Amino acid sequence: MLTLLIFAVLLALIIIDLPIAVAIGFTAIAFFVGLGNESLLTMLPQRMYASTTGFTLLAVPFFILAGNLMNTGGITNRIFRFAKAVIGHLPGGLGQVSIIANVIFSGMSGSAIADAAGLGQVLHKAMVDNGFKPKFSAAIVAAAATIGPVIPPSIPFVVYGALTGVSVSKLFLAGFIPGIMMALAMMAAVGLQANRYGLPKERRADIAEVAASVREAFLPLLTPVIVIGGILTGVFTPTEAAVVATLYALLLGFLYGDIRFTDLPRIFWTSIRQTVSLLFIIATAGFFGWFTIHQRVPDQIIHNFTTMSATPAGIVTMVVAVVLVLGLFLEGNAIFIITIPIFAPVAQKFGIDLVNFGVVMTLLIMVGNLTPPVGMCLFAVSSFSKVSLGELSKEIWPYLVGIFIVTLVIAYVPAIGTFLPNLLH
Repeated sequence: MLTLLIFAVLLALIIIDLPIAVAIGFTAIAFFVGLGNESLLTMLPQRMYASTTGFTLLAVPFFILAGNLMNTGGITNRIFRFAKAVIGHLPGGLGQVSIIANVIFSGMSGSAIADAAGLGQVLHKAMVDNGFKPKFSAAIVAAAATIGPVIPPSIPFVVYGALTGVSVSKLFLAGFIPGIMMALAMMAAVGLQANRYGLPKERRADIAEVAASVREAFLPLLTPVIVIGGILTGVFTPTEAAVVATLYALLLGFLYGDIRFTDLPRIFWTSIRQTVSLLFIIATAGFFGWFTIHQRVPDQIIHNFTTMSATPAGIVTMVVAVVLVLGLFLEGNAIFIITIPIFAPVAQKFGIDLVNFGVVMTLLIMVGNLTPPVGMCLFAVSSFSKVSLGELSKEIWPYLVGIFIVTLVIAYVPAIGTFLPNLLH
């Protein structure tokens, strides 16, 4: 009963448009006072500080900065031209190109919103200029952006690792196959849309054009190789990999002449604002998580499920249902940070692999990024495409169904997600 009351209060505060971080912190404070534990409020600054000082979380600002540097420079255009030369002739043409471009770019940024707002603008304009209806191209761009946090590097995986102690390297590896499955599902949806609506496709590029696009995009394409290769070979940790990605993006920007020194203050300031916003949520959620542990909320949930003879599959079903509902009302990072301190101990108690569980949670919040009324990718794409949220919400369903099917497969067949991480043993 206490658990339901806590989440009812939290959801009510969010519905009245209180900022997420404030709603999370205020809920914990209100219940501490209401339950007569005011003296424990002295732990608030300590728990907030401790939640944001983990070594793993140092990767977050650097991955955000790397994504902003790549979006400012000409890297996005080079990736687009490469993908267009390779698969632009498939049914759906530039729609397929958008998905593959996001697969490539996801190996650099790790953020769905960054991919939607940066690479998404380039892809949307190209599709509209080549005969796509704005609502079709906007839906493809919004859906494809969700690949970013699943294929490594991934900011949600870093946050999940910091919250649970799970190896970030294993999480990165676990994201590869689900990310590729997402891309294939979306490509199938684009192909079906192409046949139904007669979407245009590009002429097949000849060998010379493909070779030219490879030469032009070669250095940007090395980014995921450097980042993931360095982690797997032990040259650097995932946290250090974020710094490497940032320095490499900065080097490419200067090398291509796409970034000037005068651009850096604006890029740094944008990255600082995005980082502070995320870390403030993490800080208040740290106190909220400590509050739920103090009130033995995870223990109560585990006890209830144990007495009900719940199975691991049943637990997974419950988690999927809860996160999908929360995704209708909350921003993805907030869902992640609020629910993981509660769900992770439950999952561990029932023998659910925490690496695969992290992938499933990430996939679920990607679904949330595409579901109205609080789908952050929808907002990002609607802002530059000038397609209304209503229209975008209608056009996104074929891709949303594809992502959801992949999520269910990964959730109930964990061997798919854990295949690559298990090779590390």
